Amino acid sequence: MLEHHRKPLISRKEFVSRQIRYAGFSLIILVFSIGIGILGYHFFGGLPWVDSFLNASMILTGMGPVDHLNSSEGKLFSAFYALFSGISFLTFIAVLFAPIYHRFLHKLHLKIEGDDKEPD
Repeated sequence: MLEHHRKPLISRKEFVSRQIRYAGFSLIILVFSIGIGILGYHFFGGLPWVDSFLNASMILTGMGPVDHLNSSEGKLFSAFYALFSGISFLTFIAVLFAPIYHRFLHKLHLKIEGDDKEPD
């Protein structure tokens, strides 16, 4: 859990520890997402393992597919995996950079509207 904006900024050592923990969470998301793609391209698309990894990586990062799929199952998997990958990659990036973004806003003491109402 991240500290409230009224609490003092955590030390650099605690921040690095938090960043490593969040990087681990984002790595789990990435491995899970690539794993789904590798298995799908291998079993539904009939691609070898290395080509499945290549296609999953390229789709996940938004570069696009490498191999042409001939089966309907492979094409359907590829379409749904592309939709899933868009959300998955954004989640990976959000989790990875959340502590940095929070520290930046905390350091600037961002005041959120409606949080502290001043008397009229």
